[in-house]
Amino acid sequence: MTIEVRPATVFDDVRTMVGPKRPDANVCWCLSYRIPSAENQSLRGTARGDRVQELLAQDAPPGVLAHDGDEVVGWAGVHPRVDTTFARNRRIPHLGEPDDDTVWSVWCLRVRPGHRGEGISHALLAGAVDFARDHGARSVEGYPVDNGGAKVDLTMAYVGTRGVFERAGFQHAADTTSVLDGFPRVLMQRTVRPRRARPATA
Repeated sequence: MTIEVRPATVFDDVRTMVGPKRPDANVCWCLSYRIPSAENQSLRGTARGDRVQELLAQDAPPGVLAHDGDEVVGWAGVHPRVDTTFARNRRIPHLGEPDDDTVWSVWCLRVRPGHRGEGISHALLAGAVDFARDHGARSVEGYPVDNGGAKVDLTMAYVGTRGVFERAGFQHAADTTSVLDGFPRVLMQRTVRPRRARPATA
């Protein structure tokens, strides 16, 4: 199996990973952290999917998708922190200036049922870091649970675990007052360097 991680630009693939079975259902669509809370609460039914389509058309779409051949098998939400609720979250501290657009956040890692245990979350996180780097990120943050190896309920596992982030080169940067599924969340950070431009050829 070869997993390829690409920018999330295809709406049908994003809908497969984070959308509802019924178009009018009020599911997250991975918007809860991406857009202001007031807007997130006001969007109902099909308006949520419409908002996702708008975000996918932006220069930096709101995430990346993992593919096994032509099949979409994973999603990661990643974007500049300044455009997310993490910029001023009271339970999760922000390091540095909240308006620094070179700090990116990874807030969601989802693997399609039937494909868990195949290392897709690791590929997704690596792909999210590469995507952020390609768009000018200097550092990438995540906010996983510090579960100490204990099992995390699948419905809450979307934030990732500390171990997954550590294996991707992230380091513990701060504790938080946020708790999920009984586990404390921690702020993990990884410094990245922009890719060097290729020398011009004659």
